[in-house]
Amino acid sequence: MEDRLHMGNGLIPEKIVSVLLRETVLGELFEQQQDARRIETEPTEPRDSPQPPRKSSLHLEQQHMDGHHLHLSSCHECLELENSTILSVKCASAENIPDLPDDEEESGRRNASGKPPNLLVFTGGCEEQFQKIRSLLEECVDTERYAIYHLRPQQALSEPWLENTLLLVLATDETLTPQLQLRFLSYLSHGGKLLGLSSSLCPAGLTLRPRDAQNDRICSLTFSRSDSTELQLSVLSSGSVYERDGAGGGEVELWGQISAQDEREMAIVRVTHGEDSGEAVLCQVRLETAPDAHDAQGSAGFSELKMSNGRRYEVLTEILTSLGLSCELSQVPPHSPIYLLSTDTEQTGSFLRWLQEQAGGSGGVLRSAAGVLKVVWAGDEPPDLCEGERVLHTEPPQSFSEHFSLQTYRQHLQTQRLGRTVLYADVTSSTMSMLDGLMSQSPQETGLIAIAARQTQGKGRGGNAWLSPLGCAMFTLHLQLPVDSRLGQRIPFLQHLAALAVVESVRTLPGYEVHTHVIVSAPLKCV
Repeated sequence: MEDRLHMGNGLIPEKIVSVLLRETVLGELFEQQQDARRIETEPTEPRDSPQPPRKSSLHLEQQHMDGHHLHLSSCHECLELENSTILSVKCASAENIPDLPDDEEESGRRNASGKPPNLLVFTGGCEEQFQKIRSLLEECVDTERYAIYHLRPQQALSEPWLENTLLLVLATDETLTPQLQLRFLSYLSHGGKLLGLSSSLCPAGLTLRPRDAQNDRICSLTFSRSDSTELQLSVLSSGSVYERDGAGGGEVELWGQISAQDEREMAIVRVTHGEDSGEAVLCQVRLETAPDAHDAQGSAGFSELKMSNGRRYEVLTEILTSLGLSCELSQVPPHSPIYLLSTDTEQTGSFLRWLQEQAGGSGGVLRSAAGVLKVVWAGDEPPDLCEGERVLHTEPPQSFSEHFSLQTYRQHLQTQRLGRTVLYADVTSSTMSMLDGLMSQSPQETGLIAIAARQTQGKGRGGNAWLSPLGCAMFTLHLQLPVDSRLGQRIPFLQHLAALAVVESVRTLPGYEVHTHVIVSAPLKCV
């Protein structure tokens, strides 16, 4: 209840302590409850009999809001509001979406599994190995479509990640505990996709045979592509190979073999597991290892691995594509200039006067935790920028972006203050960073909002990544609420109101009038 109990005077309880009541006290409470029930069931007085004055519902609501009582979110009024927001969100769930026009279908961005685009990397807890695998994946897949997270051993055993993972990557050659093996096999049996990089995991149908003498030795790999052609390359051996289990199990396909002593041994296999189309591609060659990672190979070995490095990426790309990922690489563009846009001359003028006061004495420079912002006034030439510096144009050119129409924005804006003064950028790290240093100090009457067509480092709650490609509605709004106001007493409901506002807005578009599926990130930043 600590995060659900509110007090009318703005205080927030930090800790709730349980108190043991003696039996006599509990008995008294029970008797009082019984007396109250008897009073409620007594026959009512005749209509013409004098009645005690009753407080109107308006007065009761005012008393409730003015803080004469502790405000519990379990009260009738708040439960009604909460249930209505939950019901509205349920109506917009994926299960209720009819066949609607879908831009993703045309561009090939649809995720057929319906799972969140989370790629989890298990390294046995090694942070250095995770960073290496993360960099490797970012070089192979479209980073605007997937979020990569480190799955630690304790999280693998306790947190409910199985239903929310598009791909699990096992990148440790340490022996997995029985509990971890069961967890990962359970993920497979429920339709999960898994990539094993020198992992000890062996689903039914396979056994792992050690070849210690060949550990980290250069070997020749023959990989079979999906078009039945073969690719030859030099890679490092993990020191183990696969063998088919005579006891049977899942269906095993041979994708890659290494040559040793005139024999070919299984190094890359695809295994299907369970009735729900679980699929694993398991590798016992170190596809995750770059040529310069092992000095012991010497100059000759380094040259041999380097010659095969392009084919190593080709094998990885083929495997990741077979597991349902998009490997169409997209370059992360540099941050673009920020433009000050106006829909209200008076409010924008107020913001410009404040900006002049803040930056006028420092040569047009504003400094914050997000970096340095250089203000370019009307008629000035843009300055030279160093790393970490941005430029803010107070007077945008006639055509400043192909992704944002100020005319359309102004035409549909119906507020008196909110969103009237706009900071716009085609590309930024996050819209919150655009307002860093401005949000808490700028005049409230300016209605400041930051809008971006694309974010490169969008952040959600709890350290979650926030994918922000072109086509998303991304903005940060400067909003101040008195703590003792009606909405100020219900700050958590702001996220529901924002979500419902977006849903109602999208439903005005042709083809989306009935049901809409919208994902809204509404982190609340108290200033």
